[in-house]
Amino acid sequence: MHKPHQHQETSRIDFPCLFTIKTFGKATQEYQTAVLRIMKQQLSESFDETSVRQRYSKDNNYLALSITITAQSKQQLDSIYHALSQEPLVTMAL
Repeated sequence: MHKPHQHQETSRIDFPCLFTIKTFGKATQEYQTAVLRIMKQQLSESFDETSVRQRYSKDNNYLALSITITAQSKQQLDSIYHALSQEPLVTMAL
């Protein structure tokens, strides 16, 4: 007898692992502060500000922040990306 195909959501990432989150926004102090606030809220004590790398656009109008964290689960990453996407100062999060 044929069993119906059961869809199981599996992650292709083995947790915990190092994971880099990239955000883009206008090169303002407000943007940087908003991203750091979100990361601190999401990661609490495990957030290390020294893990943040900055890269300005050619004309210094935009700023990319690369933040390497130790991700614990897919749910944690989903929560971080959701919070970043809700922040109006964040143009994009990858």
